[in-house]
Formats: sequence, structure tokens, C-alpha cells
Amino acid sequence: MRSDMSEYEAVERAAQKFVDSVGSGDSTPAKELFYDEAVMFGYLDGKLEHGPIQNLYDNIDTVGADPGYRARIDVLCIEETVAIVRVLEDNWGGRIDFSDFLLLIKMDGEWKAVAKVYNQNSDTIRRD
Repeated sequence: MRSDMSEYEAVERAAQKFVDSVGSGDSTPAKELFYDEAVMFGYLDGKLEHGPIQNLYDNIDTVGADPGYRARIDVLCIEETVAIVRVLEDNWGGRIDFSDFLLLIKMDGEWKAVAKVYNQNSDTIRRD
């Protein structure tokens, strides 16, 4: 059974915290979204990044805001207590385009992200 439209809106609002963090260069909203033990995996400039979600917070706070940053949130699937969200990002840090996938679970009535997996678009990879 398809989830009620209000659940899609709730998941989108939760994912917006990630977008708000990257857009502002402040990890505070993302810390509201991600579960404390969340993890992230992906390749940044051809090198595998993985580990605790703190790595994402450090990246957000280090890179800072960019006025050219844009993002789109797509709620791909909701199954009662689990959701998958795709976030398309353009111009993170003035140069990188990402496709992110967030895995969320509903805990105590609140949507929390437990994992982030991402792809850096190949035309934005910097090879040193």
C-alpha cells in the first residue's frame, strides 16, 4: 500500500535538513537529520570515503556555503518505516555535482537518516 501523502512530505522535510546544511555551510541542520551512528560511503575525486557521519559534518563545515549551490530532493520510496531519498546536488563547494541516496527509518515518529551513499558526477572529478 502506498504511504499517505503526508509521509512523503515529512520525508522531504527531513531531507531538506541535509540540503540546508550544505547550502549554508553549517552542519547543524544535518545533525538533526542523521542518526548518531549513521554512516556514509562514496568516491570523492576518485578516492573512497567511508565512515561515520561525522565525516559529512566536517566536510560541510570545512567547505562552507556557495551561492551557486542547488539541490533537488526526490522521495523515491516509502514503506511504512523505511524511506529512500535521492538528492541531486549541483555546485557543492563551487565545483562538485553529486547524486546522493539517503536511507531513512522512522524512529519514535521521526524520520532519521541512517546511511548516505553518493556518486560524484564524473565531469566534476579532480584528479591531482
